[in-house]
Amino acid sequence: ELEAKYIRKMQALRDEMDLRRKTELHELEERKNTQISELMGNHEGAFGAIKNYYNDITAKNLTLINLLKEQVEDLKKKETVLEKEKAEVLLQNKELTGPLQETRELVAELQKKLVHYYRDKEALMNSKAHLKVTQKELKDLQWEHEVLEQRFSKVQAERDDLYQKFTRAINEVQQKTGFKNLLLERKLHGLLNLLEQKEVELSEVIATSSLGPSALSLVSHKLEDVLNSKNATIQDLQLQLARVCKAHNDMLQTFEAKLTAFGIPLDNLGFQPLSFPFPGQ
Repeated sequence: ELEAKYIRKMQALRDEMDLRRKTELHELEERKNTQISELMGNHEGAFGAIKNYYNDITAKNLTLINLLKEQVEDLKKKETVLEKEKAEVLLQNKELTGPLQETRELVAELQKKLVHYYRDKEALMNSKAHLKVTQKELKDLQWEHEVLEQRFSKVQAERDDLYQKFTRAINEVQQKTGFKNLLLERKLHGLLNLLEQKEVELSEVIATSSLGPSALSLVSHKLEDVLNSKNATIQDLQLQLARVCKAHNDMLQTFEAKLTAFGIPLDNLGFQPLSFPFPGQ
């Protein structure tokens, strides 16, 4: 009974364990199938992405290859054109060898001129700087010129006033001097005529009279005294005339010096001042 009991328990345990094993196997298979499905889905997605990626790369590469082929053909065409141009350029280079030498010589000459240009430019800058200084000096001089012009206008007005006064004084002095000289000359001529008349009368008196030697000597002495007095009067008048002429001439010299100092030419007076000769000239 115990053996049968344990056999039944063992059978039941086997059945239970077998059922559990089958259940776990079924669950394990389901998990495995789920994982396989997920892996296959993931692999298919990754494969599709890789396939698309490489398809895009392939398409791009094909497009790039076609483009590069076209560029190669274009480059070949350009190379052909460039070869032709190269031949033409070589021919032109041969033809331009002579002008190139001339151009090099011209460049050398221009470089020399450029050196001179830099020198001239530096000289010009120095001249401009000197010009600025000169312009400043010019402005200062213009300012001084304006000040001097104002002073000159003032001095010119004073000069014109002085000139008018001096001209009036000269005319008055000339009139007075001329009148006085005329009086002195008339008086001198009158005295000379009177002297000649007295000499004639004396000669007639001596000729008609029968005076003795002593009386004649006395009359001669008196006559000499009268003549000496008259000669002294004549010399005095001549000395006065000389003083007046000298004063007049000194005044004219002073007047001319003043006109020269004020920058007025003598021609602007409107008349020519006359200098009187000294007696005996």
